[in-house]
Order: sequence, then structure tokens, then C-alpha cells
Amino acid sequence: MTGERKISLRVNGRQHELEVEPRLSLADALRNELGYTGTHLGCEHGMCGACTVWLDGKSVRSCLMLAALADGAEVTTIEGLAPDGDSQHPLQAAFSKHHALQCGFCTPGMIMAAADLLQQNPHPSEEEVVDWMGGNICRCTGYRAIVRAVMDVAESGAAPPASDPEPEPSSVG
Repeated sequence: MTGERKISLRVNGRQHELEVEPRLSLADALRNELGYTGTHLGCEHGMCGACTVWLDGKSVRSCLMLAALADGAEVTTIEGLAPDGDSQHPLQAAFSKHHALQCGFCTPGMIMAAADLLQQNPHPSEEEVVDWMGGNICRCTGYRAIVRAVMDVAESGAAPPASDPEPEPSSVG
């Protein structure tokens, strides 16, 4: 007996059934089992924020969460953030416009955290953005460009909610 546990996850609107080891992190399940490689692993201690995804609409550090504990949950990764039909979420475009990324390693986690902030508070102050984003570490940009990108989207009111789930495939019978 391997100790694996069968779980069900809905990721970016698609249903997935997996058998996971009890110690497998949600980040590893997303990346290695399901191919959602936009979720990055940095410190693997929940300190850097590179692994930030949404679990049932709230930001979580997927390196700290066991995949088995996410059984039955709705997970949104950076790949599922853009609204249907768009190639980028407004935050992705703003990060590019304001040069809020360099190596890009932290960017998916930064964008997921910022999108969560804008869903909870569509018009944050600059101080609120700085405070909220303080849990995500970037070693390249110095943060000013990141804050400008988030403020640009907040001021424009352009941040849509996460994309609607993809419809389930229908069976013809």
C-alpha cells in the first residue's frame, strides 16, 4: 500500500482527479502532476509568496498547503486569472507596462496576491497596496514599479474577477 489518497480539484475551471502522497504540497501537485507551471516554488517555507494561488477565492501559499487538504476545492493559478477571451489579466498588462518584473520568478505570485487585494478592495490606497504586497518578495525590482502597476489597475477600475470556470465537457448520449 502506497498511502496515496485520491483527491478531486477544480483548477482554473477544469476538474482533475489525482492520487497524491500525503506529504505532497499543493504547489507540487499543480506543477508536477497537472502541469500548471506558472505556480513557482521559491523558498518552500511560505516566506516568499512565489507560490501564491487562490483556494476557493482566497490567496494561499501553495508550498505550505498539502494537496490532500485541498480536496474538493476550487484552485485558481496564474494561468486561469485572465478573463475569457483575453490573453492577459489587466494586472499582467500593467506589470509589463510599468516594468514591474525583471526575472519574472516572483511575478505570478505577486499578480495573484494583487488580484486578491483588488477583489477585496477595488480602490486601495498606495499604503494598503504596499502593506498587502509586503508578504511577497522580489529580489529584482525594488517594489516601486510593482506598486505603480497595482495602483494603475486600481485607479482604472480595470481588474475583472478571475475568469469564469470553463464549462464541463458535455457527454452526448
